[in-house]
Amino acid sequence: MTMDNRNGITRRGLLTAFAATTVVAAPTYANAFGFLRGAGDIRKVSLVSRRTGERVNTIYWIEGEYIPEALAEINKFMRDWRYNEVKKIDTRTIDIIAASHALLDTSEPFQMLSGYRSPKTNAMLRRNSRGVAKNSLHMKGQAADLRLGSRSVRQISKAAQACHAGGVGKYSGSNFVHMDCGPVRVWGR
Repeated sequence: MTMDNRNGITRRGLLTAFAATTVVAAPTYANAFGFLRGAGDIRKVSLVSRRTGERVNTIYWIEGEYIPEALAEINKFMRDWRYNEVKKIDTRTIDIIAASHALLDTSEPFQMLSGYRSPKTNAMLRRNSRGVAKNSLHMKGQAADLRLGSRSVRQISKAAQACHAGGVGKYSGSNFVHMDCGPVRVWGR
């Protein structure tokens, strides 16, 4: 396995992702999906929460169809754990997470720091940090804050940016990357 040390994306992962884009016609949303095509036409996500101790490792899309039971599991996993509130997570966000993870070519699950945030949680976090947006996409189920023990913030953000499918925020001081399905943009260091 050849690793590009500058960005943490393996040559094999990139070749697989780009070769697979010729296999299936493009789905309707952005470029993130291009990185997921092929490999039996499945999409999977692997996440762990140190806050709740929960894990999710599931195939959520097969042959052009999302699997409702798998999406329900992901929604519950990505809930606002402070208030135990579940919100439907935008499938575009799940696809960006899965595509980024595939590009990083690791079996280690993403550590999720924040998925859905209730307005109460978002307001509390805003009081304690100036880096929390008033109208955060987390409150719409359209964002996640993630990290990997085996990859740097720079490596993870490069993978997410390669999807050209949403916002990518680099938070090196806190060791996480924000991914969302909003407008394509990049911020942080």
